Amino acid sequence: MKIRYRPEIDGLRAISVIAVILYHADLTFKGIPIFAGGFIGVDIFLVISGYLITSLILKEINLKKDFSFINFYERRARRILPALFGVIIFSLPFAWMYLLPIEFKSFSKSIIYTIFFGSNFYFHFTGLEYGAPSSFLKPFLHTWSLAIEEQFYIIFPIIIFLTFKFFKKNLIKILIVLFIISLIFAEWGSKSYPSSTFYFLHSRAWEVLAGSLLAYYGNKKRKIFYNAYEKFLPAVGIVLIIYSFLFYKDDMFHPSIMTVIPVTGVALIIWFAGKKDYISKILSTKFFVSIGLISYSLYLYHYPLFSFARISGLVSGDVVKKIILALFIIFFSISSYFLIERPFRKKGLISKKKLVGSILVFLIIICSFNFLAIKQEGFKSRVPEILQKEIRKTNTMFNTSGKNGTVVLIGDSHAGTLEYNLNENLKQRGYKLERFFTDFYINGFNLVNRKTNENKKEFPIINRNIKTYLAQNKELILVFHHRSTVKLLETYFDNKEGGIENRYQKNRDWEEYIEPINKKTTSKSQRKKFIEKAFVKDIEEIHSMGHKIIIIYPVPEVGFDVPRKIYNEIVVKKEKEIKLFSTSYDVFKERNEETFKLFDSIKLKNIYRIYPHTHLCNKIIKNRCVVNSQKDILYWDDDHLSLKGSELVVNDILEKLKIIDKN
Repeated sequence: MKIRYRPEIDGLRAISVIAVILYHADLTFKGIPIFAGGFIGVDIFLVISGYLITSLILKEINLKKDFSFINFYERRARRILPALFGVIIFSLPFAWMYLLPIEFKSFSKSIIYTIFFGSNFYFHFTGLEYGAPSSFLKPFLHTWSLAIEEQFYIIFPIIIFLTFKFFKKNLIKILIVLFIISLIFAEWGSKSYPSSTFYFLHSRAWEVLAGSLLAYYGNKKRKIFYNAYEKFLPAVGIVLIIYSFLFYKDDMFHPSIMTVIPVTGVALIIWFAGKKDYISKILSTKFFVSIGLISYSLYLYHYPLFSFARISGLVSGDVVKKIILALFIIFFSISSYFLIERPFRKKGLISKKKLVGSILVFLIIICSFNFLAIKQEGFKSRVPEILQKEIRKTNTMFNTSGKNGTVVLIGDSHAGTLEYNLNENLKQRGYKLERFFTDFYINGFNLVNRKTNENKKEFPIINRNIKTYLAQNKELILVFHHRSTVKLLETYFDNKEGGIENRYQKNRDWEEYIEPINKKTTSKSQRKKFIEKAFVKDIEEIHSMGHKIIIIYPVPEVGFDVPRKIYNEIVVKKEKEIKLFSTSYDVFKERNEETFKLFDSIKLKNIYRIYPHTHLCNKIIKNRCVVNSQKDILYWDDDHLSLKGSELVVNDILEKLKIIDKN
């Protein structure tokens, strides 16, 4: 059953998808992002979807006094699945060519979640922040919004049907209550639980329900205002939408009460659009309608192509190649619309039986391939031997007994790189290993999220627990290892040679900072002084307890993903020899000068120092810090040592243990 076609809604779709694409393209003018709030385009899609789907459901129920769930879900399957399967199959060769084994495994998992409309859960629980630099390298991250839509479509018709059957008079009240509850969740959750609020239906439902409310009221209330405001309110609506595109930023709380502004803009256009207002006429032009018609395919194809282009480096800094990429996106989107979307929507062309058969066949093919990819660790055999080697271990089972004493590893993810090798060696030497994870060991301080200004509640508690443990146990050997420099300077790394950590992060400040409890600071330099004084005090206090202390100095940061760099050289660019990649030793010394001064200022008897950079810098290549050898990769990303790289540091720790044993 069809509802009246409204071309201006296709025009709205066009504006939405253009905004999203420009946002994901990360275009800037004189360093200023163009359409910094383009992510709002997704919210507009949700409102439109709510309006159209609710209109269809209500029309069918009102006319037939019944509702066919089978017909409804068949229509959704025809609309969503064929094009989705098409872009998945389209992406597989690119994944094969450009993804590292570990990336291919993650990619395959995201595909499995995507086809069962659970990718929003996958990306949330894997800790991926939308808009963060790493998110641009996940080809199917954009399907989180598709998952939300389909989850809504599964639940909403059931709610409408049951309400119509048993509580028909209260339908609008129920919709309004659900709208308000969801909006409250969004406003509260955006500050307290930003990831789940962004990715999950409970805080997005109000946007779809905004469209549902428009569909319910239809022309009932609009007629009261229509004649007076039909020329004016659509213009207000488009102003609100464009304002959001231009002035919202991806570090804002979202979705939240601020999202009401563009949602209101969409509502004004949908409700008051007519033949007399100029906005409706513009949105109804062939240009906007044509883009709106292919908007679903545009949305599906643009993100994987952007992602693979970034991963491979094929369009980096080349305007001509970026234009060619844009043309490819348009070409594949148009092809998808005419060859896949339109044919599958026509029941006369593709029967229900053929539709079900096609879906089952493609489900089996896609699931089989991707489960195989997961099982075979991303098809490791397709890459050279240096890239097949395991470069990191997780979930180490720590040795819980040791006659020769206890080693306590304290620190963040940099300490985590040592866990496996250290644990295996300590087993052989009769040492027990204890592990405490903390972003930075310092007492009396909070860890503050720069975006939300919220304190990380666990941070002071963990550090107090460590302090208590150290006070209650004697003669421990403590190993401290943090990414200390970034905690002191609060800035991402730039190797001054084009290698910029988190290059797509518009704000170069580190996402968190350390601040004294009950004391608000005003600058990085002020916080740095507090940290330095407190850290030295904590180390002196630990030393007075009789413990031996091993301090690991900074690991050289790189500014580029090392495995990715090697993969692109020997697989994508087909280089015959494996190059030794490196960064500037001078930049390392300048970057870490303050950290070295801090650690060197601790003048105590039982302090042992380890310098990871001595294995990497100014040794193999003069005045350079190498990140790989001909046979091994020494980092698993841009700042964490790989298993092979961590061996160098662990061997130094073992040498210090020998000295400690003698003393």
